[in-house]
Parts: sequence; structure tokens; C-alpha cells
Amino acid sequence: MKREIKIKAESKTSPKYGCMPEQRPIRDYIRFGIINLDKPPGPSSHEVAAWVKKILNLSHAGHGGTLEA
Repeated sequence: MKREIKIKAESKTSPKYGCMPEQRPIRDYIRFGIINLDKPPGPSSHEVAAWVKKILNLSHAGHGGTLEA
């Protein structure tokens, strides 16, 4: 099977609205992004959120509900 990329339309935007994802600094991904985390059994959701905050040196971090399976 031959695979190919199909582009429906190309567009341009102004840099004043941000930057291309491949040029975005990792700090912006951390600051404005979401981390999809597969929490192991044992630690609480609150504890894992605190670990993420400490590891990434963030001032704010939290979870959107339970992280339990």
C-alpha cells in the first residue's frame, strides 16, 4: 500500500498571533499545555500533581478530576 499526504488547503498566519508548533518553545508547551499521565497505582492524584509541579518547576499544576482507574 502506498501512503501519501493530502493537503486540502494551505494558509498563512501572522507571527503576532503566536508561532508554528514546531517552533514553539518547550516552556510554552509546559505553561499552557496538558500532560497526559498514566498514574501508577499507589500515590494519590494530588500527590502525583505535586510531583509534576516539582519536577517541571511550575508555580501551578493540578488535575482535572480523579486519576484513579
